[in-house]
Amino acid sequence: METEIKGNIHSIESFGTVDGPGIRLVIFMQGCPMRCLYCHNPDTWSFDKNKHITVEEILNKYDSIKEFLKNGGITVTGGEPLVQTDFVTKLFKRAKEKGIHTAIDTSGILFDKNNTEKIDELIKYTDLVLLDIKHIDDNEHKMLTEHSNKNVLEFAKYLSDKKVPMWIRHVIVPTINDKEEYLIKLGKFLKQLNNVQALDVLPYHNMAIPKYEKLGINYKLKDVLPATKEETIRARDIILNSYKS
Repeated sequence: METEIKGNIHSIESFGTVDGPGIRLVIFMQGCPMRCLYCHNPDTWSFDKNKHITVEEILNKYDSIKEFLKNGGITVTGGEPLVQTDFVTKLFKRAKEKGIHTAIDTSGILFDKNNTEKIDELIKYTDLVLLDIKHIDDNEHKMLTEHSNKNVLEFAKYLSDKKVPMWIRHVIVPTINDKEEYLIKLGKFLKQLNNVQALDVLPYHNMAIPKYEKLGINYKLKDVLPATKEETIRARDIILNSYKS
């Protein structure tokens, strides 16, 4: 008998409105290899915490509120959902059998262009990828996340080649990734892709500081002020102008 795969889950949000089109059931997976300095969910980093849940339990949850999920579906986020690719693939396959729109919110950090078998299977059942690009400069990306951005950018190109619809998310962190040269470079990179349907430029905030203190984790961006609305709009305009030029 096949062993049932269970997902290691941090939490579930029943009425998400910023994680893909419509109102959505949002699954926060547990475990992430990245250590983004501005991460607002450091409690999802660990690989061995929280509860395990089956695909059918998630779908039952969806069915119980589906009349309220207007033009929505299921989004899997994290942590980093690609840590649990097998589970997400099984969930999305069953979701598509039920006609449910599927989206995955990922950093793409675990993508390996030389070993895409599992990702190939996952995207068969994925309607939308929300890709978080933390920093377009590789060295700065390493300082911001402790990882290179090479896999992230390769993943974006892979999704473009596969024609998987993609929304780009980019958090503007003052003094770190808001330099004009970085924003122009990001716009030029996105111009190479043929599957970008939306660009969400989001302002950095420091509201997670109390969570870090509670967890006993040093918050390294205490001296960085939150991005203002004007700074965020400026950044988005520079990216888009570079994209369109």
